[in-house]
Amino acid sequence: MNALDVNSSSPHLSGPHSVTRVMGLVLVALLPGTLAMQWYFGWGVIINITLAVSSAVLAEAAVLALRGRPVSHTLIDLSAVVTGWLLALALPPLLPWWQTVLGSTFAIVVAKQLYGGIGFNPFNPAMAGYVLLLVSFPVTMTRWLPPDVISGAAPTLTESLHMIFSGMPPDGQTWDAISRATPLDLMRTELAQNRMISEIRASPLWGDYGGRGWEWVGNWFLLGGLFIIWRRVISWRIPVAMLGSLLLVAGLFWAIDPETHPFPAFHLFSGGAILGAFFIATDPVSAATTPRGQLVYGALVGVFVFVIRSWGGYPDAVAFSVLLMNMAAPTIDYYTQPRIFGQRGRDDA
Repeated sequence: MNALDVNSSSPHLSGPHSVTRVMGLVLVALLPGTLAMQWYFGWGVIINITLAVSSAVLAEAAVLALRGRPVSHTLIDLSAVVTGWLLALALPPLLPWWQTVLGSTFAIVVAKQLYGGIGFNPFNPAMAGYVLLLVSFPVTMTRWLPPDVISGAAPTLTESLHMIFSGMPPDGQTWDAISRATPLDLMRTELAQNRMISEIRASPLWGDYGGRGWEWVGNWFLLGGLFIIWRRVISWRIPVAMLGSLLLVAGLFWAIDPETHPFPAFHLFSGGAILGAFFIATDPVSAATTPRGQLVYGALVGVFVFVIRSWGGYPDAVAFSVLLMNMAAPTIDYYTQPRIFGQRGRDDA
């Protein structure tokens, strides 16, 4: 019998996007924000991406080979590249190279492949790698450079390579002299010292809403996020619900006391809220999938971001919020299943 005469199992209609195409569009959407980060924080961003992506691809190839699975066919789906890229964007620009490699390898080997590979991982792999590093190496993971507009000049490529691969600051300097707390961390620290919001924002470090430089990074990731919504790579529901709930809760507390709770837009344009809303919380494998479930899922991620930022131990909170809701996603989907066409509800029976 001719192979063309064999009927394959349904479905017989292919979707508009292959995995490779979807991941490729995500990478295109990440470019504006990535270039903005490189502009403000220097070459360490590009070095981190190179290290994280390379180690993610190599780790996936090694695991696939050990499992006897086809390596080349799986690697071309670009999912390992996206995982490494997202992880790198969440890391401080001068993180020691081996920590970047460790986080990326953990994300692929433990958080993805040990569960069966793409389509089976219950947690977002990039955020699992990030949390591993943050819990294990809190000092280096909070060692962020100030943006170029504040420091006057980001480290050169040579300086960045030296600090990343040697783990040492430039000669005659200390890490405290070249690093600085992020706007979220600084806000928490200053509020803990009983300073008022109006006093904190008087610093030249602040822009219109958040830290100088950080605002523009958020704007460019927002542009990329709108692009993948336009191309129907992701649904609008999770980003809108997450950012909307974050703004709503932050707005309520700001209205009660604007001197102890920052203006709601501060939470959007400081840290990884926009990156998380469009590129991390929307992971099609670990997020909720039903239409109503996505709204619930996104809204709860936004609430957890505010709660952890305000009263938790980690200022940014996006990674922990997403991982917490990854655990709840199956339950949310179960209780938000759309009614099957033609099925009568219990109330109609």
